[in-house]
Formats: sequence, structure tokens, C-alpha cells
Amino acid sequence: MARIAIVGCGAMGSVYAGLMADAGHEVFGVTLWADHAQAMERHGLRVEGASGDRIARVHGRVSTDGIGVCDLVIIATKAFDVQSAAQASLPLLGPETPVQTIQNGLGSADLVAPIVGADRLVVGVVGGFGASLRAPGHAHHNGMEMIRFLAYAGLPRKRLEASARIWEQSGFKVLLFEDITRMIWEKLIMNVTFSGTSCLTGMTIGEVMAEPNAWRVARGCAEEAVAVAGALGIKLDVGDPIQHIRALGGKIPNARPSMLLDHLARQRSEIDFINGSIPRLGAQAGLATPVNQTVVALVKARETGFGPG
Repeated sequence: MARIAIVGCGAMGSVYAGLMADAGHEVFGVTLWADHAQAMERHGLRVEGASGDRIARVHGRVSTDGIGVCDLVIIATKAFDVQSAAQASLPLLGPETPVQTIQNGLGSADLVAPIVGADRLVVGVVGGFGASLRAPGHAHHNGMEMIRFLAYAGLPRKRLEASARIWEQSGFKVLLFEDITRMIWEKLIMNVTFSGTSCLTGMTIGEVMAEPNAWRVARGCAEEAVAVAGALGIKLDVGDPIQHIRALGGKIPNARPSMLLDHLARQRSEIDFINGSIPRLGAQAGLATPVNQTVVALVKARETGFGPG
């Protein structure tokens, strides 16, 4: 049994926490949402959806104070909160505790590495879950497609594999990668396609694919991302990228991307780390990215007056 802390126990973090606790690990779910932490601590964490339906014993916490050293720390916050989460994780780290950071978009690992140490950091990419919080202490997910991990710099392969086994023991399908850029971009093109488009239209992934106008915007975002990847010399091993995106989206048609859920809760999103990364890198490569630029501008306009996230 491993002792695990999930710092950022929101929708996706709760899926991780529930399945790991159900597999027999001791899990601490750290979240700033006090009602969620209290519900987990008092009544357990319910996780239902593609993996079944269970209530697991998870220690709900609003901070990392008093948890102590863990065997594994998972940072599952939004991208804009990773630095504060990494700082809060320091008391949880023993000499050999790996830290897995799992966010959407680009750049999070580079922010976490100087704080926790690059040689203990694991970069994670997940896809095809479509997770949401239905109530305090209650998470749901539409799918369970993939977890990909790669050592950021210097973590011995044996320790990387040991941390991945915790996920496998908990029912997740895990792949270990060698090429960090390819791993992140293969997920990014999916996020870029649906995040901003779903956020602006209020549609699920399946509805975006079915509605011609919404899909035209979503496909434009994807095509710009693929073009930027190509200009940067990033090789995507997914066959036809648009077919790949539609195939993955077809597995979770009822999912609402986290960016849409953020806006429904009137909280700012990760738009700068997802769709916003395409114009930023496109400019470096000399490519115009008007669709993503427009989506970013509209999402940020909607966020005027929202909470801090």
C-alpha cells in the first residue's frame, strides 16, 4: 500500500483519488473547496461512471499541513496554480518521493521543476476521461482512455516504473514515453480542438463534432495546432490528426471539457495554456493562427469579472 497525496483534488484529481483509495492505497485529497474536503473526510469519495460506482475512503484536506511524507505526490491543479501547489507539496517529499504533475496545455512542468527538483519530477498526460464534480464528495467520469508518463529529467527508470505501477494497480491504463514534446502535443491538439469551442458554445464534445458551425471552428483550431507542431519539428504519431481527434472525441461524446465547466462556475480557465499556446508558438514559427486567436479573445472576454479560478 502506498501513501499518496493528490494536491488539487478537483474533478480529475478526485477520479485519481477514488480509484487509488479503492485499490487499497492511503490517499489524501487536498482541495481548496472546503465542502468537498469535508464530504470526502466524513462520508468518503464517490466516483462513478466509466470505471463503475464506488465510495472510497479518502482523507479530505484543505491544505497539506499535517499529512507528512508520502510515497507519491500528484499535482493535479489547474495550470495557473501549479507553482503554489508545488510549494505546498514540499513538506510531503521524502528523499525518494516522486512528484507527478498532470495539467492541460504547455509549460506546467517547467514551472514545477525548479521548486520540487527536476530529478524527481514526472510529467503526466491524461485523455478521454471527461471528469466532473457532481456535488461535494461525488465525482463522475465519462471515459477512461489513457495515462501517459515521462521522467522530466534525471528520475531513474526504476522509480518512474514504480510510480506508474500505483496507477496500474488502481485500474488505469498506463504508457511510459521517452519523447516529452510529442507526448504533450498529442494531448494538446485534442484540448485545443474542443476546450475553447465547447466553452464558447456550451456544447459537449459530441455536439461540437455534430454541429457544422461548431466543428468548423474546432477543426480550425486543430489544424492550426498541427501546423504549428509541424513548423516546430514536432512529429505526431497519431496518423491523420483530425481523424485521431474525432476518434477520441467519439469515445466521450457526452463529456464537457474542463474549460466549459470552469465558465459554468464563473471561474477563469486555462485558455492561455491551451488555445493560447498556439498563437504564442505560431508567432515564433512565423505562422498565422487566426482561429485560435479569436477563440482566446472571446474566452477571455467572457471571463471578465469571473473569480480567480
